[in-house]
Amino acid sequence: MKIHRFTFNPFQTNCYICHDGDEAVLIDPSCHTRAEQQAVVDYLERNGLRLRHLLLTHGHIDHIFGCRFFSEYAGKGFWMHRADVPFLEQAEAQGQFFGVSVEPPPPPEGFLDEGDTITFGQTTWTVLHTPGHSPGSISFYDEKHKLVIVGDVLFQGSIGRTDLPGGSLPVLMQSIFQKLVPLGDDTRVYPGHGPETTIGRERRHNPFLTGAFPL
Repeated sequence: MKIHRFTFNPFQTNCYICHDGDEAVLIDPSCHTRAEQQAVVDYLERNGLRLRHLLLTHGHIDHIFGCRFFSEYAGKGFWMHRADVPFLEQAEAQGQFFGVSVEPPPPPEGFLDEGDTITFGQTTWTVLHTPGHSPGSISFYDEKHKLVIVGDVLFQGSIGRTDLPGGSLPVLMQSIFQKLVPLGDDTRVYPGHGPETTIGRERRHNPFLTGAFPL
């Protein structure tokens, strides 16, 4: 299984293409411009990949810019947690708040929750419900390859903001300590912003996890 990261839009949001064999998963289409959308299409076509699943870690605007484009490109909708649907429904209002334009995303194709599985090629992921940054934030855990794609729950040296609607610092910390930390120190973490890290690195050095930063 391979992971390719793109970083797009004024918010510098990560978009991931994960693929096994000729089947691929697209996570968080953060591409804001036609050139950014084309960069993802070029990667898919260059590697002979078929999009098996379209997934959202959560519904904040910087993660959904390309939802409509890729839904039309792949002929299918995105899957997400039901609790974040209001963010998709309010996409244009989110854009106005942050001063950016967004094509209204189509309704999700379906919903994911704790314990659901996603399969492509020979890879299977487990869905973890990790709220706090948003009510419907989810993470995708690959036990075989020891990695987790977490959206804006945990970053290298930081955590997701909790001052947006539906955010909660106590709930976010509970998600981190009850869902992510138990995955083990050697688990690689692929966040929604910034470089990848590991659970061990964050457990030892992230001030929000060590207690160095007062919560």
